Order: sequence, then C-alpha cells, then structure tokens
Amino acid sequence: MQAFSIPSDSMQNTLQRGDRVLVDKLTPWFGSEPERGEVVVFHDPGGWLEDTVTPEPNAVQKFLSFIGLMPSAEEKDLIKRVIAVGGDTVQCKKNGPVTVNGKALDDKSFIFEGNSACDDEPFGPINVPEGRIWVMGDHRQNSLDSRYHQELPGQGTVSTDEVVGRAIVIAWPVNRWATLPVPSTFDQPGLNAAAAVAPAALGVAGALPLVFWRRRRLTSGRTAG
Repeated sequence: MQAFSIPSDSMQNTLQRGDRVLVDKLTPWFGSEPERGEVVVFHDPGGWLEDTVTPEPNAVQKFLSFIGLMPSAEEKDLIKRVIAVGGDTVQCKKNGPVTVNGKALDDKSFIFEGNSACDDEPFGPINVPEGRIWVMGDHRQNSLDSRYHQELPGQGTVSTDEVVGRAIVIAWPVNRWATLPVPSTFDQPGLNAAAAVAPAALGVAGALPLVFWRRRRLTSGRTAG
C-alpha cells in the first residue's frame, strides 16, 4: 500500500483536494490489469504534466516515500478513473453519454454534479490498444485527461505498465473515510468486448481479502489532477 495526496479538483466529488488515498500496489504485481471503473494512480505517460512544477523533495519526503507513506519523490503521478481498457471502443458525442463498446455509461453516480459527460471535449470513436487504458476525471469540466492528450504518441491512452495501482480507500481526513468501489454501470451486461480471463497469478493473491474486495461492484449508487 502507498499513500497519495490529491492536490487538484479533477476527481471531484469522488475525491476532494487534500484527501489522502491508499493505493493497492500489490495486485498489479501479481499480474492483475486495471479494470473499467477503477480509480487508478499512474505515472505521467509523457507530456501530460510537462508544465507542472514538482518541488525538489527533501530527505524526510524521500524517506516517507521509500516506506510507502508518501508518493514517489521522483515521479510525477496522476489519478483518474479507468473508462475503457485494451480492446474497447470508447466515444462520446456532444450532448451524449460516454459509450464503451456501444453501451452507454450512466455516470450520474460519480461525475461532478452539473457536469456533462464530455460536452467540453467530445471524442472518438477511439479503439484502445491492448495493454493500454483510457482514463477520465470525475470532474469532467476540470480534468486534463485522455481526451486532451490525443496528439501524443499514446493518442490519449495510458500504458498499463505506467499504472502504480488502484486507489481503494480515502484514508484522510477521518471524516472523509470511504472506500472507492466500482460503479455498477461498468458491470452492465454486454459491456465487455471479449470475455476476460483472470491471470493465474491471482490464485496466489486470492489469499488476500484485498483482492476479493477489489472485484466488488457498487450496487447503490501527492498525485496530479
């Protein structure tokens, strides 16, 4: 596990500026790939944070980063929600919902109140390459996410190799404590472009309750932004 701080508003209202989230770094090590609907932390794929100034970390920050109480002192990281994975086709027309493999996502349970799905930056259709993900912020009108980096080599997608892990819980402040489950719209029938096969390595990780937790779905309704 590693703690990350939220410095921007790009994931409101799911995450607020100043929240500390705990990120599961173990299950990716066992071969698990990011899934649709998960909130993930990932390294800058290149060019996303080129204008972001990162202060030089001091010795204490480097130590806390080493033991997992702070994010990497050397990397520039971001946090977004996975909307589509390798093999998916994702798009969003003005005034319309985001669709994945032709299925409309009901995003009312997690995007910022009053935001549209993508009216500020319609896109697609985008065919997400294998081994990559398409990510968007929950505060759609205040998030420089995959939509805004389509001119870069990854065409807005992020390699799964850049993913640090999944944010699973808001740990601080105490009055904001909450888990971060996957919204049920990502579990609707027919959304999968192809049936996914769980990596065999998860049989080992299955001994950990955390791995079981990360597959649960929502039935009721310092990273960079």
